[in-house]
Amino acid sequence: AYEKARQRLAFDELFVLLLRVLYFRTKSDLTENSISLSPPEGVLDTFINSLPFDLTNAQKRVLGEVTQDISSSKRPMSRLIQGDVGSGKTVIALAALVTAATAGFQSAIMVPTEILAEQHFLTVTNLLQNLAEPNIKQHLISIRLHPHSKPILIGLLLGNTPARAKRELQGMLSEGTLDIVIGTHAVIQENVSIPNLSLAIVDEQHRFGVHQRLALRDKASAGAINPHQLVMTATPIPRTLAMSAYADLDSSVINELPPGRTPVNTAIISSDRRGEIIDRIEKACYEGNQAYWVCTLIEESEALQCEAAEATAVKLSKQLPQIEVGLIHGRMKPKQKIEVMARFKKGKTQLLVATTVIEVGVDVPNASLMVIENPERLGLAQLHQLRGRIGRANIQSYCILSLIHI
Repeated sequence: AYEKARQRLAFDELFVLLLRVLYFRTKSDLTENSISLSPPEGVLDTFINSLPFDLTNAQKRVLGEVTQDISSSKRPMSRLIQGDVGSGKTVIALAALVTAATAGFQSAIMVPTEILAEQHFLTVTNLLQNLAEPNIKQHLISIRLHPHSKPILIGLLLGNTPARAKRELQGMLSEGTLDIVIGTHAVIQENVSIPNLSLAIVDEQHRFGVHQRLALRDKASAGAINPHQLVMTATPIPRTLAMSAYADLDSSVINELPPGRTPVNTAIISSDRRGEIIDRIEKACYEGNQAYWVCTLIEESEALQCEAAEATAVKLSKQLPQIEVGLIHGRMKPKQKIEVMARFKKGKTQLLVATTVIEVGVDVPNASLMVIENPERLGLAQLHQLRGRIGRANIQSYCILSLIHI
């Protein structure tokens, strides 16, 4: 009887919460008008045909849901896209950004880390290389969907962007000449104005607070435009949680991986078998593949029985003298991190020892093996994201969770 009563009270609480959220959503639907983002005929087809791959059926379905939402002037889009790492969420976001630009409005995509922002900018550059004009500047690219169409300017705005380039980007945003901005929290700073913002996209939405997401939306001219909002995550959200915590969002799921992707095999192994793990890494590197070794600490701690990245990098360099071992963590200067990642992406570094700084935004298709020390210190979302750094090509990939006590 007690358990039934508890379940009933829990149900009532969730039911009232859901009704409240739906009430506010209905109220906003009736009071908030949006901008209809309808590109000129054939623009979206030109964009899709320019891609170096075919969209999956799941991508086509989700893209259809997004384009239908943003073409409506009845209410602003408020949509959540869920999709595993590598399922193609970025392409959907890019299609929406291009749609907004060709409709004559500005758009922005905000991500939690500089590594991820730079990765998105590089991805956009690579995906649209057939449409890109000669590179203007390191932080700015221009694409043209049609020989007679207006070029679309895309900028990269980070906290560590050089002052001169930052002022230039901020000026272009406020003047409305920069069509798309990709950036970190730098996008929502007080001195940034995006008057014609019609589409606000937040990637890895669980890494941002409510106020930060609202701050991006509010970058549009006060009251003049109600931007469409799109949030994306690779973290699986259970249906019950989605119905309660995300009831104010329409939900789309990309439940299909591109052809050639292989599922990642995950295994839990005792740290006592460290020698076997090192042998496995040595074999993978000799076969031409690369590997990650993830630690939860930067420096060794007397209070915690955990492996530290700096000490681990030194040990592995001695144990694997024929393999180049790199190190990356959050305390390093941005320039150092860029240099380390560049060597790893080019294949010069075969084993990268890292903290969770590589959780998002790192795309090295040749990496097929990951070791995560002390995985019990990380949440499921982090483990899921970290594991997503491998299995990004047709190479069979393995994730090893190394536990001290099993």
